[in-house]
Amino acid sequence: MTQLKKEVAHYWNQESCGTEHTQAEKFSLDYFKSIEEYRYTIEPEIFSFAQFTRFHKKKILEVGIGAGTDFLQWIRAGSFAYGIDLTQEALDNTKKRLALENLQAHELQTADAENLPYQNNFFDCVYSWGVIHHSPDTVKCLEEIIRVTKPNGVIKIMIYNRYSLFAFYRWFLAGFCKGRPFKSLSWILYNHQESKGTKAYTFKEIKKILKLYPVEISQLDATVTKHDLLYYKSKPIQWFAYLAACLFGWHKAGWFMKITMKKKG
Repeated sequence: MTQLKKEVAHYWNQESCGTEHTQAEKFSLDYFKSIEEYRYTIEPEIFSFAQFTRFHKKKILEVGIGAGTDFLQWIRAGSFAYGIDLTQEALDNTKKRLALENLQAHELQTADAENLPYQNNFFDCVYSWGVIHHSPDTVKCLEEIIRVTKPNGVIKIMIYNRYSLFAFYRWFLAGFCKGRPFKSLSWILYNHQESKGTKAYTFKEIKKILKLYPVEISQLDATVTKHDLLYYKSKPIQWFAYLAACLFGWHKAGWFMKITMKKKG
């Protein structure tokens, strides 16, 4: 691994995304249930985006399984689910969760999204929610995801949107309030959003990147979510965020850029 990738792996190996929101005993049923309840209360848009039940008996790869919450939905929906993550912590979480419900993945393994351990044209669907923007080479991750997807297969990924309300909020806290107002959004997110090296993209950048690959985009939006509306802040701050969403656009100023693609046959 490069030094940056080692730092990213170390960060997420301390605590899988979402596990910080529970106080229950680790790996207990309450632990996993509270993680799941929190995730889908704060990010309900995952269900309409992933469309888990539409992939019954289909071969699915989730890139970056984290605490295993979405991965569990693929298995519940009857998919042949494969999952990879850079960290052992994620695999431990997911294996424990499946064991508690007597469910079994088709395959789980530690792997690098920049070098997926699968043959070309293998999966009916590849899904990744908020993961590949943490990898040092996000474009290489995209290439790998496209490579392992079957012709006419579906790719569903979420990456961060640089021109979003939440990104500007992070700039306000880590840039303006820290006496560095001239730092760019990219610099702030790279150095002060979750693991070091976090990236966020614009619509224009993503379209330019994907134009080079054999995919057809069917969805590209960034609808404002509870994260952009700062659900954990006081009501006046939330009202301000709501007005900003109305001004900048509800479907383009969100932190979560959702992309659905079909690989050309």
